[in-house]
Amino acid sequence: MISMEITATKKGIRVIGIILLVYALLVATHEGEFWPFSIYPMFSQAGNPWTRAMVLDVTDQSEELIWEKHSLENRQWPPVPVREYGVDQIDFSNFISKTEHWTEPRKAALNNMFGSYPKDGMKWMTVKVHGQLIGKDSVAVEIVPWLLVTEDGVFENPNLDSSLYIGGGGQ
Repeated sequence: MISMEITATKKGIRVIGIILLVYALLVATHEGEFWPFSIYPMFSQAGNPWTRAMVLDVTDQSEELIWEKHSLENRQWPPVPVREYGVDQIDFSNFISKTEHWTEPRKAALNNMFGSYPKDGMKWMTVKVHGQLIGKDSVAVEIVPWLLVTEDGVFENPNLDSSLYIGGGGQ
């Protein structure tokens, strides 16, 4: 009976040892970032390019400057805190970054999202913020002006290919 217990114990230790060895090999080959059962994108999608959206206040800026791409470090305009206008940032970002067909009803939905804003000559630029890993320890972030929202309507970036607004993918 004692020899059966020792055999079962040895088998158990061997199984645990194999599992730890496989896990250690996977962690070592993925630079310590192996999360096989993770549901959190910050772990399961680490290192992948990403796109989010934000709103910048471009009210007092010239028409030529507001449509130019720029980096996060060179951002010239203040962000609009969308929560202050009753808009959830995550819902807004998903709406901007995942909409492929910018039809008139979709543009109207964007305009209605902020209620009665922008008003009194305010101009808000919705931008797509793209980030990607560069090398092993650097991230490049580019801000792409996407849609200008004014009290008169929603306008596409004239510097971008119009196919991007009708299902040609996102910037």
